[in-house]
Amino acid sequence: MTGHPWSIPADVEARRARDVDRLGLLDTVPEDRFDQVTRMARRVLGVPAASLSLMDEGRQWMKAIEGLDLTEVPREKTVCRTTIARAYRRPDDPALVIPDAAADPEFAEIPGIGGEGGIRFYAGYPLYGPSGHPVGTFCLYDFEPRHLDEDEFETFVELAEWAQRELERTDEIDKAAEIQRRMLPRPLEGPEGYRVSAVCLPAFTVGGDFYDHFLLGDTLGLTVADVMGKGLGAAIVASAVRASVRGSARYLLEARTEAGIPDTSEVVRMAAAHLEQDFEHTETFVTTLVATIDLGTGRINYVDAGHGLAMIRRADGRVDSLTGGGPPIGILPGTEWESATEELHPGDMLVICSDGLLDLLDEVSDRTALRHFVAAHECPSALTEAAHALAAGLPPLDDVTVVAVRREDA
Repeated sequence: MTGHPWSIPADVEARRARDVDRLGLLDTVPEDRFDQVTRMARRVLGVPAASLSLMDEGRQWMKAIEGLDLTEVPREKTVCRTTIARAYRRPDDPALVIPDAAADPEFAEIPGIGGEGGIRFYAGYPLYGPSGHPVGTFCLYDFEPRHLDEDEFETFVELAEWAQRELERTDEIDKAAEIQRRMLPRPLEGPEGYRVSAVCLPAFTVGGDFYDHFLLGDTLGLTVADVMGKGLGAAIVASAVRASVRGSARYLLEARTEAGIPDTSEVVRMAAAHLEQDFEHTETFVTTLVATIDLGTGRINYVDAGHGLAMIRRADGRVDSLTGGGPPIGILPGTEWESATEELHPGDMLVICSDGLLDLLDEVSDRTALRHFVAAHECPSALTEAAHALAAGLPPLDDVTVVAVRREDA
């Protein structure tokens, strides 16, 4: 590469910018896993300031910063643009260490360098995106000139490698989120005489909520579950729960006899037996509501395993809560759950949601607010769209899931 020490050819810069976008981290909230790196740098190396930043086309944005009151800086006014370019020019020696930036003509004119309270010492290490382009930097700063001895430099590089692992973990989580989205069931085409809509919005990139719906003949199977915890760990457990509940439900439904639809308590019991060791080893549990609807009659058979957030919005706007069932799956081995029945009449809508929606509606989780929210929407798609809009307007504290099934007017 030729030109200024910080210049990058336009085609390379375009690919680099795409790598920044792929991370999905720009303008996101602080995360302790990144803050830990900058805190540790200050503590171990004794520098007054450290940062972990990303560089897009026009700015350096701080994902984590300690010791400096900054959120972002115009790209042309940073030392880090040189660190980014150096990663291409000297890939085997990408670290940029400047003992006294104020005494270096290349950097002395950058705002914030030198002068009273200005930065003198700088050490930057490039951080790389999913395709291998430098997307940001891990940096140390001091307001006095200084040097890094051999041990300090080695520690600096190890801290940068820690920051890099966190970025790579971000990419892995994004891939996990995409897989989790694809595992959600496709929208149902039909069933005749019913409308179905569902939404699942993780509080973080991946979540512990899930829903499932499927048709077997004249029976609609439904599940909404909420695994204790959030993030990737809860998502892994949720995947196992989904597979066990769906497998048990399909097995029992396909094996049904002239006696009719199997009781959902058998579905929950069988799934719980499959999951017993998993929950014991992971020390977690799941609340769930499993239901079947006989599409010909509108008869609902359901088990509420510690979930408590299902209701029927009647055609006249009244909301009746579904009750009964038993404790969450994974609390007590050998639990027996009892099923209950309800009728979905023409114009009625069955609604099953997770407590993330309740948290968004009321700060003290008053279920009256949830019933009012459901009562205000008689159409499944209108209800799920309203839940989506609510989660978009208020950062969710927990995963938000809603499944709604309306039996059409006769």
